[in-house]
Parts: sequence; structure tokens; C-alpha cells
Amino acid sequence: MGRNDRKRRTPLATKAIAASAALALGGGGLLWAQMNASAHESNSSGQNQTKAAAAQVATIACPDVGQQLTNVPQKARQGVATELANLDKQITEAYARLASTRQAQANDASFVQNAIVGPLKEKRAATIDRIRIDIQRVGGSVNAAALKQLAACTTQNATNTTTAGRGGGKNNGGGKNNNGGQNTAAPSASASASASAPANNGGQAGNGPTAADFVDITKVANNVLAKPQNQAQASTGSFTTKCGVNANKNHNTDNVIVAPGVTNGAHHEHDYVGNQKVNAFSTNDSLLAAPSSCQNQSDISAYYWPVVRVQDGSQEFDANADGGGKEGNVGKILTPAQAQIKYVGSPASKVVAMPQFLRIITGDAKTLTNGLANANAHWSCTGFEDKVQLTEQYPICPQGSQVVRTFAFQSCWDGVNVDSANHRTHVAFADPASGVCGNGFKAIPQLTMRLVYNIAPPTLQADGTVKNAYAVDGFPEQLHKASTDHDDFISVTKNNLAAKIANCVNSGKKCQ
Repeated sequence: MGRNDRKRRTPLATKAIAASAALALGGGGLLWAQMNASAHESNSSGQNQTKAAAAQVATIACPDVGQQLTNVPQKARQGVATELANLDKQITEAYARLASTRQAQANDASFVQNAIVGPLKEKRAATIDRIRIDIQRVGGSVNAAALKQLAACTTQNATNTTTAGRGGGKNNGGGKNNNGGQNTAAPSASASASASAPANNGGQAGNGPTAADFVDITKVANNVLAKPQNQAQASTGSFTTKCGVNANKNHNTDNVIVAPGVTNGAHHEHDYVGNQKVNAFSTNDSLLAAPSSCQNQSDISAYYWPVVRVQDGSQEFDANADGGGKEGNVGKILTPAQAQIKYVGSPASKVVAMPQFLRIITGDAKTLTNGLANANAHWSCTGFEDKVQLTEQYPICPQGSQVVRTFAFQSCWDGVNVDSANHRTHVAFADPASGVCGNGFKAIPQLTMRLVYNIAPPTLQADGTVKNAYAVDGFPEQLHKASTDHDDFISVTKNNLAAKIANCVNSGKKCQ
């Protein structure tokens, strides 16, 4: 997996584009979200700069309502999840309209505000009010005025769509770089997005990536810091589970954790290994009854992540489908050459077994909107993993080297909940310096994943475009930024396997 503690670059310039929105919910906790935009990272060369007109609107940024809802009553969560999925769908539709009306925008400076952003705010306001009603109907409390403030969206120009330096508050489940790393169409794909989208937004479908999203890894300074020192009670063992690389091409665009019961809730394709019957309608019972791709048949956990594609003009099976080409995710889907899944221990203490049906999301699929507070993307190349990890750019690897994406999940659990309203606050990262979990949290085996890909190096063109770019699937308005990489997990085991994993880790053994 490489190192456990890495640092992030500091941008030279930051520009706020939206005010903070305070939202008091349920237990009265005051939460905040802030959206920022910035100039390109300082390590971008002239060749890597996006070629763009400063005034051109590249994408839409809307407050991530779901991340603010930390205390939704259990009885309201399904209804709220459905409405949050509706918010995502509204943004996707607005982005498609943005991409398909470039001529109208050129003719009318107020077109985007009047025809896209304004109507989007009205739709969001109605949906957000339904969320308020869902919460209050079952006795929950919500600051309606603060919630209403999250309806308005802003636009971002083509010259400031980097995620560097974008803010956001700390979050227990955040992807902070302390646990695994550093640092962003075929003609028929997305008829609306590709037909008239400007080249300066990059990518076959007009929504990235661009040259600025890539960097020659041999020219990046070492940025991987040392792991915390093992303490007397450290759990130094590991448990490896072999579940394949999704060679059987088990894909869908659902996400049962964040959008249960909603088809295409992810708006991008996932690879699935482990549990083979995961979709929007999965239940705990159906997960328990499903087959597994893992060699150890007691491991029926769901391991899933966004696919990686090479934008080489290929027509994939989803070229004209939701979550695929219709939403700007285009090109050839790559099957990993390797998918290594390992549970490791804590440098500070023994671990307790993961509870059945524990759900964890690491990273943030919406960093272009939310900033990097929860980012946990780690991109590197074989031969460089212990020296360089990237969050905000994709690596261009030297000849003979493969692209690697790694994940180190949250390793501290609140001891009670298998999920939380925003799918983050029931788990946390350990302190980066000591490896100690915060007050009230218990150390659990840390799930780590390492995905290796055979990818021919993309070619950066003088005009700011990229030939044969590769990118992770994502929400269309997030412009395929490297920082949006994320990973999902549901712990489902049989035959006391969870306890066996914990015992192996605690005993210092290497098991599989």
C-alpha cells in the first residue's frame, strides 16, 4: 500500500466563490461548508495549463446538502436519501444543458443565470424543503432557514476548475491525507455534452480531463512521509483477501450506500469484487445470500470503486446509457491488472472486529464542489509509490511502469453505528502522527486497497488537450478530476471471519 501518511501541496492562490452555510440539525451541532476555487497548482508547466477563455462557464457548483445532514432520524433516512439523489440528478441535467447551449451562452451573457442556474435553484429549493419535511415529520429538528441557503448554485469558469486549496471543514470521516496519500467521447457519447462542449474543458465528452490534470511523475518532488512509530500495543499483522479484478465485468451505476433504492444513484460505473449481487436495491439479507468472487467464501463483503477509462474513442457497452456516455463517462473501461485487498492493524493499539454490515466510503466524488477536506485519492506509478503520491493530478508514468491507485480506509469506529446520516461520522481516521483513534472511537482493522493498471502514457498537446487521456468515472459536473477518486465498502462475513481478521492482525501474523 505504500506509506500511511502523506502531505498535500499548498496552492498559491485561493478565491472564495460561495459563502459558508451554517446548518444546525438534530442534536444542535453547528456544521458548515465552504466552497472555494483557485488557480492551477504551482507545479503546472505552461504545457499543462488549460487553454480556455476566462469568461467561459465550465461547470456548475452546488452545495453538497448530504454532507451537512449529520443527524437525520433513522425513520427519515430513506426518504432523505431519495431526495438527495434527486438533487444529484438535477445537477446532472443542468450540466448537460450547460454543455449543449454554448451558442446561446455566447449570444446572451445572462443565459446561464436565467436559463440554467436560476431554474436549478428553484428545483433544489423544492427538493430541500421536502428533506426538511421528511426530517420534521418523524420528530427530527432542522434549521430550515440555513437549509434553504443551500439551494443556490454558482458557476465556475474554465480557468479556475482546479480543486487546489478548496476549503471545507474537518470531518471525522474525511479523507485527510494522513491515511494514505497525496493529492485532479466517442462522438455518440453524451449527445448533449459532446456535440457542442468546448475543447478547453478537455476530454472526449467535453468534461475533462485536461492537460493540467496530468503530471510527469518523474518531475514531482518526493512527498511521502514516514508512518507513525509502532507502540507497545501495536497490532502489526495483516489479512489478505483475494477477490479478483472484476474480470467478469460486474458493473452498475448504483450506489446502495448513499442512494438506496435509486437506480443510477452514482451517475458513473463501478467495478465490483467480493459480493456479486450489489445494486441499489440490495438489503442486508440479500447481501448475506449472495455469491462472492473472493477465494475465501466466508468473505462476501462488497468492495466497489469507480472504473478507470481510457478516452481512446472506444464505444463501451454504456456509450448511450445513464452513468456512461450520456453523462460524460466515455472510452474504454480498463480492468485492473491487479486488485490487492488487505486489512492491516494500528500502530497504537489492538483492534476490535468490524461489525457486520459496516459501511465505509473513503474519498469524495465531489471535490470540485466540496474542496479537498474529504479527498483521499492516491495516484502513483509502480516504482514510485513510496516516494510520490498524487491527489490532484493523474500521473504520467515512465516506460515499464504501471499506474497505481491506492486507498486506505478510515480505521476508527464509534463502536455503535454501522452507518451515519452523511455516511462519514460513524468512522474516522486515526491521528496521523501517533495512529491513535480519537475519544470514543475504537481501532478496527484498516481496509487498504491497491489497484494497478496497464495504461499507455497519454500525450499532452500544445493546445492544452490530451491524446488518449485516462480518467476515473465521476459525476459529469466534476470534470473527471483526479481528486474525485473514492472507494466504497460494506463488511459482510460468515463463519466468524471478522473476528478471525481481527485476531490475525492483533497477533502479528500474515494471514489470508
